[in-house]
Amino acid sequence: MSSIENGNKALFMNRVMALPVFDTHTHLVGDRLSARDFWEIAHYFWLFRELQAGGYPANAETLPEEERIVAFLDAYKETRSTLMNWAFTSIMRELYEIEIKDADSIREAIAAVKRSSANKGWAQQTADRLNILRFVVNHPEHAAFEGMREHAVLIPRIDGAIGQWVDRIVRSADPASEFLAAQTEIAQQLDGYREAGLPGIMTTLPAYEASAHIRRSISHNSSRDEVLMELLHAVCAAAEQNGLLVQLFLGVERSWCGTAVPVNDTQRILKLTALFEKYSCQFELVLASELNNLDAVQAAWNFSNVHIGGMWWFNFRRSTYRDSMQYRLEALPASKSSVIVSDARCMEWSFGKILLVKKLAAEFLWEQLESGWIDHDTALHTAEQWLYGSAARRYALKEIHQTMKG
Repeated sequence: MSSIENGNKALFMNRVMALPVFDTHTHLVGDRLSARDFWEIAHYFWLFRELQAGGYPANAETLPEEERIVAFLDAYKETRSTLMNWAFTSIMRELYEIEIKDADSIREAIAAVKRSSANKGWAQQTADRLNILRFVVNHPEHAAFEGMREHAVLIPRIDGAIGQWVDRIVRSADPASEFLAAQTEIAQQLDGYREAGLPGIMTTLPAYEASAHIRRSISHNSSRDEVLMELLHAVCAAAEQNGLLVQLFLGVERSWCGTAVPVNDTQRILKLTALFEKYSCQFELVLASELNNLDAVQAAWNFSNVHIGGMWWFNFRRSTYRDSMQYRLEALPASKSSVIVSDARCMEWSFGKILLVKKLAAEFLWEQLESGWIDHDTALHTAEQWLYGSAARRYALKEIHQTMKG
């Protein structure tokens, strides 16, 4: 590597932007990967929330299209400083070569997305623009990616099943026997995932008062949280037995009101640490609450089987990304951390959010390089691991290892 290239920010940024990417959490559906129309991109949840704050009506989809165009344009201009506005603007500019500036440009975008939705190769072409090699989905019926070179990696989510097990146990006339039945079902279910060659399971967790370090026999006196924690022990034991990863998505609460909100619980990860210590399975923590980012790094520092995933829900902000990258860089090997969670529902938004994360990672690592904390090779190694390599190893996919070696 020449000294000129070592000191050239543009060259470094380009190197990072060209690196392969593993999108570790999406809501993509294999038979409709691309947006079907402009409004599917424009009404993506995160942008839609910001547009609403800028005056966009909640019932915008019911408006006649010309009225909706005017309302969208007003809210779009009002939210010019927001992160999702930046991502949306980048989607339009990079994928469609359109600058949103007036009603005519929105009509142009409507026509352009209509054309791309009819292009069977569009999803793969969009992924290739940022070298996004693989995607994770959580539902079996979504995993067959039509028109793509590779199908999605399936990591089944079991939070719905956990909720049903908790309900059955607390309502049972014989909670202890019902818990044993649930324990058997958990073992059988995870056995099946191993036999199917899947890398692991994913679950969200609600707020919990119980802690994993206090073991309890299930009885009529057991609270829902105590039952939940014992079920988590059963899940982790089965994951350990089958060599499966356990992804824990933490920090979003839905019980306080009609919408999801972030909760910065200072003991959220602390209450789970006994699981990390007792079971040798790999854990991946994906956080939605800003103040738990450092807690996750401390857990990954303390426990070799704990890894940190990308930024989820309310954590997907430039400020939280930069703080979290600083925590991770200082305390952890790069191979313990992934930074990509697009949470996207169409390929265009996977592109837009990953473009943003790549840019943030490149800028952050360049600053660390320029100030002398890391050297050029370390900066590129860190970027490769954060964007792709650590997830590839964690999910133990042979074809991905071969891609990395190649």
